[in-house]
Amino acid sequence: MTQTDDWADQTEQTVLDAAVARAPALGWNARLVREACEACGLSLGDEELLLPNGARDLAALLSRRHDARALEALVAVDPKSLKIRERIARAVSERMEAGAADLEATRRCAAFLALPVNADLGLKLAWETADQMWRWAGDESTDWNHYSKRTILSGILIPALTMRWFDGREAAEAFVARRIENVMAFEKWKAGKDFEAPFRKVTDLLSRIRYGARG
Repeated sequence: MTQTDDWADQTEQTVLDAAVARAPALGWNARLVREACEACGLSLGDEELLLPNGARDLAALLSRRHDARALEALVAVDPKSLKIRERIARAVSERMEAGAADLEATRRCAAFLALPVNADLGLKLAWETADQMWRWAGDESTDWNHYSKRTILSGILIPALTMRWFDGREAAEAFVARRIENVMAFEKWKAGKDFEAPFRKVTDLLSRIRYGARG
C-alpha cells in the first residue's frame, strides 16, 4: 500500500464518521458529502479526488463498513457447528445489527439507494454482502451454484435490511426465517433433478447435425 492509498483509506473513514453523524439531519446527498468533507478540512478538490461519485461512494463505504462489522462479530462463531440455514440466518442477523448501530444514518442511506438512479449500486452492494456471507459460511462453489446462491441471498438481504431499518428487528428476523425456509424447501425439491438435461440434449442434437451421428 502506498502512502497515497493509506491517506485515502484513512480519510475515507474519517469522512464517513462525519457523514454518519450528520446524515440524520441532512439526508444522504451531495450536501452531506460537502459538509462531511468540510468538517474534515478537505477542499472541494480533495472531495472530488476522494469521492468522485459523491454520495454513491459514501453509500458504498457505509455498506462495506457494516459488512466488516458483521464479519468481526462472526469471528466468534464456528460456522461448522451450524447447519447451512443456521449459518446464513446468523450472518444476515449480524449484518442487520451492524447497520442498526448507525440506524438513522443507515435509514437515510437506504432511502438514497432505493432511488431508481441508484438501483444498480444497491444491487452491487447486496451482492458483495451476500458473497462475503457465503464465504464465511464455507461455500467454495465455482460453478453456476456460486452465482445462484449469491443471487438468492441478495434477494433476501435487500428486503430484510429494509425491514430491519424501518420495521424493527423482530419483523426482519421473522421475514428472514420464512424466506430461508422457502429456499431450503426449493433446494430439497430440486435435489436429484437434472435441470441441465434439456441443454445437453440440444447440444447433442446440434453436434449430430454438424458432425453427423457418432458411431
